[in-house]
Amino acid sequence: MTPVFAGDPIYPAFMIPDSLKSNAHVVKRLEEVSVKINDPGDVRITTHYVLTVMDAEGERYARVVEWYDKLRDVRSIKGTLYDALGLPIKKLKQSDIQDKSGVGGESLMTDDRYKEHAFYYNVYPHTVEYEIEVKYNHSFYLPFWVPQEAAAFSVQQSKMTVTAPKDYVLRYRNLNYQGEPVITKDGSNSVYTWEVKNLSAVSEEPYAPRWYKRTTTVMLAPANFEMQQYKGSMNTWEEFGRFMYALNQGRDQLPDAVKQTVHQLTDGLPREEKISKLYKYLQQHTRYVSIQLGIGGWQTFDANYVATKGYGDCKALSNYMCALLKEAGIKASCVLVYAGDENKDVTDAGFPSNRFNHVIVCVPGTKDSTWLECTSNINAGGYLGSFTTDRPVLLIDENGGKLVRTPVYTMVQNQQIRQINATIGETGDMVIKVNTHYTGLQQDDLHARINMLTKEKILERQKMAGYFSSYDVNRYECKEMKESLPAIDEQLEISAHNYASVTGKRMFLEPNLLTKTGRRLSADTARKSDIYLDDVYRDVDTVKITIPDGYTPEMVPQPVSLKSMFGTYTSKVTVEGNVVTYTRSIDHNGGSFPASAYPELEKFYNGMYKADRARLVLVKK
Repeated sequence: MTPVFAGDPIYPAFMIPDSLKSNAHVVKRLEEVSVKINDPGDVRITTHYVLTVMDAEGERYARVVEWYDKLRDVRSIKGTLYDALGLPIKKLKQSDIQDKSGVGGESLMTDDRYKEHAFYYNVYPHTVEYEIEVKYNHSFYLPFWVPQEAAAFSVQQSKMTVTAPKDYVLRYRNLNYQGEPVITKDGSNSVYTWEVKNLSAVSEEPYAPRWYKRTTTVMLAPANFEMQQYKGSMNTWEEFGRFMYALNQGRDQLPDAVKQTVHQLTDGLPREEKISKLYKYLQQHTRYVSIQLGIGGWQTFDANYVATKGYGDCKALSNYMCALLKEAGIKASCVLVYAGDENKDVTDAGFPSNRFNHVIVCVPGTKDSTWLECTSNINAGGYLGSFTTDRPVLLIDENGGKLVRTPVYTMVQNQQIRQINATIGETGDMVIKVNTHYTGLQQDDLHARINMLTKEKILERQKMAGYFSSYDVNRYECKEMKESLPAIDEQLEISAHNYASVTGKRMFLEPNLLTKTGRRLSADTARKSDIYLDDVYRDVDTVKITIPDGYTPEMVPQPVSLKSMFGTYTSKVTVEGNVVTYTRSIDHNGGSFPASAYPELEKFYNGMYKADRARLVLVKK
């Protein structure tokens, strides 16, 4: 369908039903997505849509960003801007489309580019209409259909049709879609149609699963595919892995000099020491650079290239690490993963498809496997961190692909143990000495900072961290223990100004100095989404505060003990002589919980929030 660029009003905003305006920053009036699979190496996608932008918050959905490279070609972009009455204001000119490089800071070679356009109109409501045609020069991956793009986004009508030769096996997964697609015949083709109407915007809900799991989503994947003359199948994870193995087979040949180095480093050592030695060698002699050229986004540069150049992308460095281990007599495999701190559930174990963006290495062992992040020059060997932990991944070897799971770090492994000694003066000023021991995922952020920033920058950040309303950082030191479960010891000395409030004979202070729960939850009796908590951890604080002579407790907070399916929390304050002792501990559970448990989550989190801010009142004799 070609957009209409003149004539009578066709998209007046006042025609939008009130039910679709409520809570909506943008309303999708119409969408027609047409996917035409001509053959495994030629897929055409035409998307025609009309959006009414209700306010400035909805403006981000009104711009077009289309990526292209050797595998994906943007054939055309057409568009029109309409006013609130649905009258055309402006037609997109091809000279208005910006063509930009997709090269990032760590990319050395990439053919990624993107076309971008926006009308930049700020009178609301207004409407934009676009028609975009894209060609995939492969069928290695196919588009997703997610008509409702966000919670504050309503949909009047959206439809996706997929046309393919009748003997083409189209695989799909419906999420939150009633029924199955309508399948019809069109000559020698089969046509699959999905359609939704009148999807109202919904309220944002804290701690909800990923959006695509909460709204109507249709995932597409091929049975058989083609990519730059390479053919494969994706009916099972085993078949997909077999394709990836064949694509990279024979690219693990090392130069003779590197082979000699491997033996010099490892001959005669136990297996675990060999792995450690070679991982450190990789970290010391290579660096990560993104290289994405056509099929090179999936096919690695060979081991000789990495050895010669001293750099590579994730798959090249992982392939090189496997080659080093192979020379030392240790079998290892490259592993496809969808990486990202919040991306644990992107890969659908029950739907084999190309849902990966990163490569790591697994070294299988008789009891436990060793996992290696080969793009990092600072990670401890055998430790993955939040970027790739606890998710399904595809291990690839000569037998094909096998879906396994990366390590899950437990509460006992993710700890923050804090000892604080503080002294308060008569004016309420306080000197605080803090020793904190972080392990596992709790040390990830600090590990990144101390390895990527100068000491001056780290100190600057500590001064801006907002520990107290007014304070100085007198001393800051860190010591890392780079083991398979890494740990960091942190020492911090702070002078806090007027921390305790002094009024007449009374002194008011919060004995919980540094570890406070930061979020209060509002009541929500209409909660729809399941609850998803990503963090599993243990925090234990022991605080000893020396108060000025002559003060005695007038009001001491009562001990608090909270227990729920989400974890346990305790806090307690005691005063002996001129020493206040405060203890606090939380064991925080993660995972998925039913929406009906939200009132319990609200009670647990708000109970912690209140207890963390309880005040001690002291009075001077």
